[in-house]
Amino acid sequence: MIILRTRSEALAWRAELDRGRFEDRPRVALVPTMGSFHEGHLDLMREGRRRVGEDGVVAISIFVNPTQFGPGEDLDQYPRDEAGDLAKAGRAEVDVAFCPTDPNEMYAGSRTWVEVEGLDQYLCGRSRPDHFRGVCTVVTKLWGLLRPDVGIFGEKDYQQLAILRRLHADLNLCGEVLGMPITREADGLAMSSRNANLDPAARDVALNLSRLLAELRRRFVGGERRASALLEGAAAILAPARIDYAELVDADALSPIEVIERPALAAVAAFVPSRAGGEVRLIDNTVLRP
Repeated sequence: MIILRTRSEALAWRAELDRGRFEDRPRVALVPTMGSFHEGHLDLMREGRRRVGEDGVVAISIFVNPTQFGPGEDLDQYPRDEAGDLAKAGRAEVDVAFCPTDPNEMYAGSRTWVEVEGLDQYLCGRSRPDHFRGVCTVVTKLWGLLRPDVGIFGEKDYQQLAILRRLHADLNLCGEVLGMPITREADGLAMSSRNANLDPAARDVALNLSRLLAELRRRFVGGERRASALLEGAAAILAPARIDYAELVDADALSPIEVIERPALAAVAAFVPSRAGGEVRLIDNTVLRP
């Protein structure tokens, strides 16, 4: 595996890849991450290999991006294990890892920010101002450095994926954006790097997120289409987790809805106790299609 630490190294690697004839250039799949890999990350890497083939290149990034964390959020507590991550990535047949160790490598002297208006005002964007500005900016930087044929993201971050698809289309970026289904533990908990900060008791509380979504889907399959009825009792199901939001929104516009008449996103975010004290913010979702 090639390890790239700086923007200069990444640009040089990309330039070397482009030296051959266009028809001989290998396809590149990129999986941007903040590290602390779980099976969900590895599923994205395996899909990257499937997409580009044995002759293609699977690239990842490992960078805990400070600009997508707000004041008082868990930037310092975010789990980090670069050596373990690189070992896992190697077993998943990753070819290249871009791992800047200093945030200044990505942001020193930078005066440019990337924002997608509208889609960021709901759900996570409402409670985490500037979060998606940070996400969009770092993904645009990674795209410019590594120029993938396909960028692969998990659908657990549904709003993020919707925003990045709009960014990709609006800025005429190369390649395509691909979303992959949520990878879950056997008990239904959505895999997340932040799960590492849960002790057994907190993990059981975290399961209330997927329990709520399962109940919403049960009611939906039973014929209920009113958002208020589908969400009735959500606070009791999530307790004692502290709710950020539990909502039904349009699956495309992400705006709140009262009745499901077209595909809708049931989304939840809540805080559960952290192993080290404080709280861990977790998210989950499911799409309901009439």
